[in-house]
Amino acid sequence: MSRIMLNATNTMNQLQKQLDTIGHNIANVETVGYKNRQASFQELLVQQNNNQSLNQYETVRNTPIGIRMSSGAGLAQTKLNQTQGTLKSTERMLDFALAKEDQFFTVQVTENGETSTQFTRNGVFYLSPINNEEVMLVTGEGYPVLDSNEQPIVLPENIKEISLQPGGVLMSELNNGQAIARELGMAEVIRPQMLQARPGSLFALPPAEVANPQDVVGYIQGGARDDISIKQGMLEQSNVDLASEMTEMTLMQRSYQFNARSISFADQMMGLVNGLKS
Repeated sequence: MSRIMLNATNTMNQLQKQLDTIGHNIANVETVGYKNRQASFQELLVQQNNNQSLNQYETVRNTPIGIRMSSGAGLAQTKLNQTQGTLKSTERMLDFALAKEDQFFTVQVTENGETSTQFTRNGVFYLSPINNEEVMLVTGEGYPVLDSNEQPIVLPENIKEISLQPGGVLMSELNNGQAIARELGMAEVIRPQMLQARPGSLFALPPAEVANPQDVVGYIQGGARDDISIKQGMLEQSNVDLASEMTEMTLMQRSYQFNARSISFADQMMGLVNGLKS
C-alpha cells in the first residue's frame, strides 16, 4: 500500500475519534453539570529516509540530507474543559449549583459489587425512602450523596424543609420543629485531566498505579469549607457551546473528506501505473 494511503487511513481513524468526542459534547448540551472535552492532535511517527548523499561537487548544503516522512496525525489527548457553566434558577429545594470550577459533590457508586467514591457537579438531588422512618439523599441515578465523613446522608422521614447554610451545611427542619445539620461531602479537584469520565456526569479516580489519588483530588474539610460556594434552588448548565461544536464538526468532516479523497486519488494513480505496465 502506498504511503499516501497509509497516512490518510491513520488520520481518518483519529479524526473519527474527534468526531465521536464532538458528538458526545453535543449530545450532552442539556446535561446538568456536564463539562465538555476538547481534543488536540499531534504528528505520528516520523521516519527518516536517507535517499540522498553529497556528491564531489557539492560541499555545502542548505537543507538536511534525506526526507522526513510522517505517518499521519494522531489524537494526542482529550482535555476536560472546567469552565463554569451558566447557573439557572429552578427554585427547587433539592437543586444545588456549584459556583467554583474546581469543586465537586461526592457520591457513593456501586459497580460490579465494588463501592467507590465518585464526583459530580450535577446537583439534582432527591430524597429516597430507605425504611418507614428514614430517607436518603440521592442523585438522579439513585447514588447516595455523601457527607463530609464519606457516609451517605440519611435523614428522618418527616422533613418539612431543607435549607443550605454557609460551608455546604444542609439544615433539615422537621415537622416537630427539630433541626438536623449535615455537611455535604465536597472535593477539590487538583488534576482534573486525571479523572476518568463515567456515565451520568460522574467522574472517578484513576487506578492507583496510574496516579496517587491524593494528588488528583483533595477532600474539603475543616476551615477549608468556608471556601465552598453552593447556591440552592439553582443548577449549573452544561458548558458546551453548541455553535462552536457545530463549527468544529464541520471542519473535522471536511478534513475527513479530504483524506478520503487522497485515498481515492492514490488508488486512481496506482491504476494508471498498472495500466501503463500492461
